[in-house]
Amino acid sequence: MKDPHTEVSAAEAYMESLAGEDELLLGIRKAIREAGMPEVSVAAGYGNLLTLLVSLSKARKVLEIGALGGYSGVCMARGLSADGKLTSLELQPEYAELAQSHLAQAGFGEQTRYLIGPALDSLIKLKADGETFDFFFIDADKGNYLHYLELALELAEPGAVIVADNLLLRGRTLNPDKNGPAVLAVREFNRRLAEDPRLMSSLLPAHDGLAVAMVKKA
Repeated sequence: MKDPHTEVSAAEAYMESLAGEDELLLGIRKAIREAGMPEVSVAAGYGNLLTLLVSLSKARKVLEIGALGGYSGVCMARGLSADGKLTSLELQPEYAELAQSHLAQAGFGEQTRYLIGPALDSLIKLKADGETFDFFFIDADKGNYLHYLELALELAEPGAVIVADNLLLRGRTLNPDKNGPAVLAVREFNRRLAEDPRLMSSLLPAHDGLAVAMVKKA
């Protein structure tokens, strides 16, 4: 009997071999590795999907929660129109500095801004300032995913797209013996995405799990 997990891994490897990464994106992965940062950027295929979704949705105001080294930021910026803006929230100043340098290298320096500090604080300030966004990418500390979702909904324009990565937590989400705070938070996040009447959503199981949702228009 074939192992379904082996088949999924082979399928992912095949799809990734077709996704392709240019020298800039490969260079970002290398810079992240050399800086000793966590190597948790989105898979190449999902990077392509971010570019596609930003372009298809015609998003002009993108909010990224978790910048790391700028890989996903570059992918989303590539889908923006010339007047589009990317706002990225990052806890670590050195991560934000590296990400910003990569966005500048990609030609999007004038279209990006970085807010440094705890993402929840930045989200609350953005709300207080009356800012709204039409595309969100959540890829930060998993224990706060539910809070990020609720604040994203408060900051979202009708029809906004919300994408979130790492919904499987390398298999821990599926393991009934794993019940740490982050696992419980992600399980509830997944359930909320699937059931929240304000959203239309789909959960993609490839790689480490990706959610794509749209805020319903009134």
